[in-house]
This record gives sequence, structure tokens and C-alpha cells, in this order.
Amino acid sequence: MVNLFEIISAVPLFEGLPREQLNELRKITVSRRFTRGETIFSEGDPGNGFFVIAEGLVKIYKVSSEGKEQILHIFGVGEPFGEVPVFTGQPFPANAEALAKSHLLFFPRTDFVELITANPSLSLSMLAVLSMRLRQFTIQIENLSLKEVPGRLASYLIYLAGEQDGNNNIRLKISKNQLASLLGTIPETLSRIFSKMTDMKLIEVEGKNIKLLDRPGLITLSEHGKNQMAS
Repeated sequence: MVNLFEIISAVPLFEGLPREQLNELRKITVSRRFTRGETIFSEGDPGNGFFVIAEGLVKIYKVSSEGKEQILHIFGVGEPFGEVPVFTGQPFPANAEALAKSHLLFFPRTDFVELITANPSLSLSMLAVLSMRLRQFTIQIENLSLKEVPGRLASYLIYLAGEQDGNNNIRLKISKNQLASLLGTIPETLSRIFSKMTDMKLIEVEGKNIKLLDRPGLITLSEHGKNQMAS
């Protein structure tokens, strides 16, 4: 049987909260499970609560009027998503889909707002998460609007290395097609850039496993982009 208290206690968002507050959170938590490819919510759906991933992987994305998908975020275990409508009372601004079999914790908006009103420490934790999310969006907008695709990929690989224990061996959690969407390009272009970066001895690729061979070179590429690959 799933122990919701243990799962909630391990979520970074609720780190440091006293046991009685964690128990209050457990009382309002709704456990939900989704299969791979299942829609969690769609853009425009009522923002009646937010989710935390207990198990699995979730993508947040938008679809253009021409049907092109743009992935905004990929979230994994312990990460919250859909939390902004909790404070604004507005509909979800994007779509969410399970990329793998997922166990999600759902926190209803009305119940959660009552909790944070009574517990300022929880409110501060949410503010920290929202501030970090805003920073991530700022970086993503900068990458998509100011950098060429090679620079975007280099930046993303450096980001992943920092996220995955800071070493030079990383593993992609998503397919290369999904990565292309996340970086605002097409799979064919991404494959060519991976090949070029491999030829330049910047990285070594084996399936979803990537080894960073020349981190300074990747940093230069992330800052100066396409010009560094011209040869």
C-alpha cells in the first residue's frame, strides 16, 4: 500500500515542514495514476489544483494553430507542475501529458489555499519554487530567441549535467524527437548537430547516454553558438 505521508515528506517543495503540516497536506492529497501518453490536463481546463510527481515523467507543452507541438518543460520525480493557477485562479495555460506510467499527487486549489493561509512557511516554499520556475522560463526564452540550435543544445547538456549530480555522464530522460521539440527545432537538424558535436570531440553519444568530453568547449558553444561549429 502506498504511504502518502512518506512520499509527501520526500518532496523538495515540502522539505523542512513539521510533521503536523505534512499530515495536513496528506489529508487533502488525491492520488492519481496515468498511463504513458495519457493527457493529465489540457490548455484551458480549470486550474483547480496542482500536481507533484511521485513516480514517472510529465511533459508540459503547447500546440500552435498549425498543429506544431512546442515542449515547454519536462518534469520528473519530486517536481510540481500546474501550480500557477493555484494562485491566479485561472485556467491551465498549457497541456500536460504523461511520458511514462506516472503516479501523481493532486492538491485541490481550495484546500491548498486554506493550508498556506494558515501556514506561512508553506507559502514561502511555494514562492521559492515559482521564482525558480520563472528563472527557468527566462533561460528558455533566451535560448529559443537569441541562440542558434547548437548553442541551445550545448546549454541544455550543461544544464542536464548540473541537474544529474554534476558529473560529465548524463542520460536523456526523453526521446530525441521530444528533445528537438523542447529546443525548438526538428529531429533531422538535431541529429546533424549531435553528429557534428561528436566529430568535434565535444561529446560522446551512445543511445540516450551522453558523455561530455569537453565541457569548456560546450560552454563556448553555448555562448557563441553556430559560429563555433563552422569549419
